[in-house]
Amino acid sequence: MNKQYDVCVIGGGAAGMSSALGAVKNGAKKVLLVERDIELGGILQQCIHNGFGLHHFHEELTGPAYAERLKTELLETNVEIKLETTVLEITKDKTVHLMNKVDGYQIIEAKSIVVAIGCRERTRHQIGIPGKRFNGIMTAGLAQRYLNIDGYLVGKNVFILGSGDIGLIMARRMRLEGANVLGVAELMPYSNGLNRNIVQCLHDYNIPLYLSHTVTGVSGKDRLEKVTISEVDENFQVKEGTSKTFEVDTLLLSVGLIPENKLLTDIQVEVNPITNGAYVDDQFQTNIPGIFACGNSLHVHDLVDFVAEESFESGKNAAKYALNQENNHISIPVKPASNVRYVIPNKIKISDDEVTFKFRVTKPMNKGLIIVKQGDSVIKEIKKSHLLPAEMESVKLNKSLFKPNSQDEIFVEVKGVE
Repeated sequence: MNKQYDVCVIGGGAAGMSSALGAVKNGAKKVLLVERDIELGGILQQCIHNGFGLHHFHEELTGPAYAERLKTELLETNVEIKLETTVLEITKDKTVHLMNKVDGYQIIEAKSIVVAIGCRERTRHQIGIPGKRFNGIMTAGLAQRYLNIDGYLVGKNVFILGSGDIGLIMARRMRLEGANVLGVAELMPYSNGLNRNIVQCLHDYNIPLYLSHTVTGVSGKDRLEKVTISEVDENFQVKEGTSKTFEVDTLLLSVGLIPENKLLTDIQVEVNPITNGAYVDDQFQTNIPGIFACGNSLHVHDLVDFVAEESFESGKNAAKYALNQENNHISIPVKPASNVRYVIPNKIKISDDEVTFKFRVTKPMNKGLIIVKQGDSVIKEIKKSHLLPAEMESVKLNKSLFKPNSQDEIFVEVKGVE
């Protein structure tokens, strides 16, 4: 007979550990946490810089220290942990197919499943960088692992494409380890990283940032030798005569993260084409009852504190589902409107508790008015002095503000104000 659990959490990073804690602290008796790596912590283990934990633990921690805090809390519970275990598939009836070198092939049954398997980096082939496949072109996260875990400096003269947070942090890290970082190019006319990382990682180390630029050529023999960047116009077309060439041996790519969701798409979970994560309700439940998603496998977050907060709620709701305590009210769709790229959750169930809408704007705005409305009725207006696509916004509202018997859709929009 297959082993049975109340909740099975897939992924042992910050999202997975927080979700397991949320489940076990809200009544789930048997919780299983599955992680394919040799230790818990996920991506945090290679993020040895500080800046983590200010919201969640109210102190500044490194990535491994943050992971250790969650791990210590988790080990004080009765959550069962399987390391070095790969999940091969999950099914709609909530069976999980596992494999590891100790137990071999296993099938376990759960009353609810939480998918918290993070995201992956976009590669050079996904953004169409021209040129041959030299050594020396890799994602910033891979270079981070080589340096911080394996102890290898991947290059001496480095250029970085993309101003995502990983790229900015690696620009500083490479400089601190003795590499010459010649610059960072960003396709957009604004940075895609947090402002604090722009200041602390680029400005403080005099590393130039080339906005509205992209890589238009790479050359070399066996190893990368030169990178050419060019300026682009508002339609992202290359401007003639704007090329600059840098002699480098390494090109790091920080060109976006993609939620990892194959386990979900294999069972026909509906996916948002904007985020590449699942469509979820305010319980973080997908369109398949009992299947939940959270963390960076749902949508890419700015801070791990937000991942932990969201994932704890996901685990709590998974426990409620397993114990037949879920909210069965009618769902009302939530959609992004003008100047909003996406919003989470994608539907809410009207009740007496609160809901937090998380969203990103489509462009930088110096002054904006955040508007939440149901149909034509304005529910809430919030003025914000500065909004950036790189920074996730959130609005917390009591659900009693919404019309419970109406099927009018809820919209989140942002308008520019003078």
